[in-house]
Amino acid sequence: MRYASLFAEYLKNYAKTRLTYRADFWIEVISDLLFQIMNLIFILVVFQHTPSLGGWSQDEVVFVYGFFMIPYGIFSTFFGIWNFSERYVVKGEMDRVLTRPAHSLFQVLLENVDPPSLMGSAVGASIMAICWSRLDLPFHVMDLLMLVLFVIGAVLIYGGIYTALSAISFYSDSPTGIVPLIYNIQNYGRYPVNIYNKAIRFMLTWLLPFAFVGVIPASYFLEKKADDLSNLAMLTPVMGLVVFTLGLALWNHGVKRYRGAGS
Repeated sequence: MRYASLFAEYLKNYAKTRLTYRADFWIEVISDLLFQIMNLIFILVVFQHTPSLGGWSQDEVVFVYGFFMIPYGIFSTFFGIWNFSERYVVKGEMDRVLTRPAHSLFQVLLENVDPPSLMGSAVGASIMAICWSRLDLPFHVMDLLMLVLFVIGAVLIYGGIYTALSAISFYSDSPTGIVPLIYNIQNYGRYPVNIYNKAIRFMLTWLLPFAFVGVIPASYFLEKKADDLSNLAMLTPVMGLVVFTLGLALWNHGVKRYRGAGS
């Protein structure tokens, strides 16, 4: 209840700030939507030159992209810690965070909460619904439950990986350039992994499991049994718990090692 109360207070402060600068809020929403639309257009352009991609049709790939957008939007809303190293370690704001009784990661996440990113999740859900109809897929109540479970697992995978990347800052005296690299790698998860060579496929499945934030859980609904992807889909929540636990453990260890910004 204490953390729920803190969460509500952080959201109130966010709302007050955004109401002061309403134009900035809508500009951010529109820019995020345009970015997602451009990614969708790119997929459509690709299919103007090929009837299928690794055995996947246009509607199937767009369906995967729609699923990919849902957990990514939620992750971007609650895990906006792209500039953690610069803001909290280099500039010393972590010292302020550690003087408060709430868990340090909880504070950092809520200080950077970004509700407009949820618009991407809404768009992704709409894309999935349209493709679901176009592909004439059967719908059961269990599908909705599995969708929620897969989304939670995917968000935890995102959260665990980027929490671990942020925690690296506790062990380094300068910001790392690895976050942009991982950000680019994550986008491979929105395409069928069977179009990549075995090394990349292994990396995206088991090392940096971004395949579990898009194509693998989406294949459960598409019934892609030929690629064994729908069978792996059930591991999504498990993978999420494992990755987030590892990321949180690295964060907690890094916080203990942190000695302040100094002068």
